[in-house]
Amino acid sequence: MQLLEVCETLERGMVDPQKGHYAVSMKTLVLLAAVIGLVAVPAAGAGAEAGSRPSALAAVDVVGSGSLAWPSVAVRSQPSRTASVVTTMKQFRPDFRPRAVLALEQRRDPVTGKPAWLRITIPGRPNGRTGWIPAASATLKPVDRWLVIYRGARTFEFYVNGKVVRAGKVAVGRKGMETPTGLFYVQAKFDPSWEVLGAYAFETSGYSKLSDWPGGGVVGVHGTNTPELIGQAVSHGCVRLLNKDIQYLRSVVPVGTPVKIVAA
Repeated sequence: MQLLEVCETLERGMVDPQKGHYAVSMKTLVLLAAVIGLVAVPAAGAGAEAGSRPSALAAVDVVGSGSLAWPSVAVRSQPSRTASVVTTMKQFRPDFRPRAVLALEQRRDPVTGKPAWLRITIPGRPNGRTGWIPAASATLKPVDRWLVIYRGARTFEFYVNGKVVRAGKVAVGRKGMETPTGLFYVQAKFDPSWEVLGAYAFETSGYSKLSDWPGGGVVGVHGTNTPELIGQAVSHGCVRLLNKDIQYLRSVVPVGTPVKIVAA
C-alpha cells in the first residue's frame, strides 16, 4: 500500500472528519503517523534473529545428556557386549566431578522395547569418536538447549527450545591452530583463576592442536581479558566470548549442553 493510500484509508476511517484549519492539522497528523508506521516496520524485523528457529546447519539432534551411573563403563565399538572395547570411562573425573555424557543415538531391546544401548561421544583426541554403552549405565535428561559457534563468521548463537535467545561475536583459533569443527559438549564449568580465560569458562569435550586452556589441548569456551580481539582469529583453538556473554551463559548452560562448531 502506497503512503498516500495509507493516509486516505486512515482519513476515511474517521467518523466525523473535521473542516478548516483543524482538518489540515488532522491530515498532517495522519500523514506523520503513516510515515512513522512505515518506517517502524523494518525496525521491528531487525530483531527477528532473536527467537528464530535453527537452520539445518545449527540444528542439534541428540537423545539426551547426563552422567554415568556405574563406577566404570566399557565403551564398545558396537551395541554388543562382545564388541571390542574402544575405551573405559569412569563415573568421576580426576577432579572428582561427575563424568558427563552426551548420547547421540539409542538402540532398544527387541523384546522389551526399552532402551538397551546408547551411542555416546568420546571426549579426547581424535575428535569425533563415538562408542556404545549400556543404557542402564547412564542417567539422561532431554536436551532443550545448545550452543552453536560459527567459526568463519566468528559469531555464536545460543538456542533454548529451538529458538535463539542470545547471539554475539567470538574469537576463534588462528591459522594453524584452528578451532576444530564438530559436535562437542560441556564437560565442566568454573570460575577461572587465569585472567586470560576471562570472567567464566566452559570445558568442552573437543581438542585442538593447542589451546589457551591450562595444560593445552582442550577446547574451552570462555571469556577474555582482551575484548578488542573479539571477532578475530587469534586464539590457540579456544572460543573466546565477551565477558558479558559468558556471564550470561554461565547461569543457563548446564554441564552436558551440546556445543556445535561449524566452519561457516
